Amino acid sequence: LLFVVGTVSCTLFLAVNGLYSASDDVIELTPTNFNKEVIQSESLWLVEFYAPWCGHCQRLTPEWKKAATALKGVVKVGAVDADKHQSLGGQYGVRGFPTIKIFGANKNKAEDYQGGRTSDAIVDAALSALRSLVKGRLSGKSGGYSSGKQSRESGGGDKKDVIELTDDSFDKNVINSDDVWMVEFYAPWCGHCKNLEPEWAAAATEVKEQTKGKVKLAAVDATVNQMLAGRYGIRGFPTIKIFQKGEDPVDYDGGRTRSDIIARALDLFSDNAPPPELLEIISEDVLKSTCDAHQLCIISVLPHILDTGASGRNSYLDVMLKMAEKYKKKMWGWLWTEAGAQSDLESSLGIGGFGYPAMAAVNARKMKFALLKGSFSEQGINEFLRELSVGRGSTAPVGGGAFPKIHSVEPWDGKDGELPVEDDIDLSDVDLDDLGKDEL
Repeated sequence: LLFVVGTVSCTLFLAVNGLYSASDDVIELTPTNFNKEVIQSESLWLVEFYAPWCGHCQRLTPEWKKAATALKGVVKVGAVDADKHQSLGGQYGVRGFPTIKIFGANKNKAEDYQGGRTSDAIVDAALSALRSLVKGRLSGKSGGYSSGKQSRESGGGDKKDVIELTDDSFDKNVINSDDVWMVEFYAPWCGHCKNLEPEWAAAATEVKEQTKGKVKLAAVDATVNQMLAGRYGIRGFPTIKIFQKGEDPVDYDGGRTRSDIIARALDLFSDNAPPPELLEIISEDVLKSTCDAHQLCIISVLPHILDTGASGRNSYLDVMLKMAEKYKKKMWGWLWTEAGAQSDLESSLGIGGFGYPAMAAVNARKMKFALLKGSFSEQGINEFLRELSVGRGSTAPVGGGAFPKIHSVEPWDGKDGELPVEDDIDLSDVDLDDLGKDEL
């Protein structure tokens, strides 16, 4: 992460004056207590996943505390520092901050909260979710942690998202699929397989939701489908293999709990996910929303269109897109602007009118930035970002201590630029032969 020393001191500071403390009615959640407090609870939970450096999270904090106090004894309100506990954030597909999830009757299928960020809106949503949970119990739908056990015992409804594959169906489903497949090869008599079954089933449902079906969990009865078992050298049970398009299958050798399986699936998803969007700074909103929501925003200032033409500009944008792809797991924001379009911003980042193309990595919470000193190339930018990602590289405060005024501009139309039209000068009355004789 950028600015390692600052990050550590910030964490220490937050421990004393953090977003939430023991005196609040907000319950601090961590990987250690999350399962016991939330998943195994009969209560309805609202959980905020936040990062201490995130401006939107800081603004939400007083409203979240107020809602927690109002809902005390009725609905549990928790918070996860997902910057500190990235595995827990990853398990629930957290890609931006703050993310709020509602854990209701089915704790393995959390719902996204999309409402307002005021305490009133939060309380209203909590009471609405609570009403649904209670009504569900009244009509005979199970609520709370026990529901998973009941459904497994009464016909295995939990397995609905695990795709059963056979010798006949495997190739057309898995091979050449654009999706990622995690396939469990099992034997019905195998005790370890029976232990894995509920974890695999719960993970399948969560992974399907979090990846929009782009990572699939499947199962093969290797005692029946012996052609597949032979092809993939299955010698013990359960064996889990990962299949990705154009690659040889690899063994999954991680943990066998649903959280372990989900974490690996989400890693595979982010490896295959598209890179973050590269946005042109055409308004203040573009800059603010991108830089506030990400720990770092990478800002490039490209030469004027008349200096490069469309092909030259596109080659610079291609370099940025490749780097955004390479570093997409960092979840940074990526922006660009044309030289001179945002001159105040350039000055505040020490670029100011020369040396294009230029690049700055900005930590908007600390209002500090680092400048690319090497070449604006894949190699040069990679070295710059790699140094930043391990906390090295020199930084400076943003000029004025805040982002300057951002001008609203028309987005680039993708074309070569045109020189401004100048008035024609009539030279018909000038004797060109006499021009400049005085200087000779």
